[in-house]
Amino acid sequence: MTPRSPRISAGVVVVRHAGEGWLFLLLRAFNHWDFPKGMVEQDESPLAAAIREVREESLIEDLEFAWGEASTQTGPYSRGKVARYFVARTRTAGVSLPVNPDLGRPEHSEYRWVDFDGAIELVSPRVRPVVEWAARVINLDADRT
Repeated sequence: MTPRSPRISAGVVVVRHAGEGWLFLLLRAFNHWDFPKGMVEQDESPLAAAIREVREESLIEDLEFAWGEASTQTGPYSRGKVARYFVARTRTAGVSLPVNPDLGRPEHSEYRWVDFDGAIELVSPRVRPVVEWAARVINLDADRT
């Protein structure tokens, strides 16, 4: 029996600079906080899927991949699915949670812009390494000094 390749979802760790530091955008669905993400569609690259998901879930369209297209991914979860994340900045502070036409309601019930410590506190243990990776990418430690 050949092992199945994992199903890939793709998302973006969306950050914005505010005051003296970086804030992370988190979305809440079913009491779980995560970054905007969703399944990669057929003939779609993970990066294109990640950008599409941010637009669909938050209406943010001004993503800037200032640190390139580096990514990280979680280990397998939920029947072999893995989530690949990129990091991008935005200047948009206001987020909208639009109605998903398939669900007839927004996919998420709440959003928050939080600092590094807030993100670590809110996300699940599976996503914490993604927060830590993104902080290294944006050089958060250097920003704190």
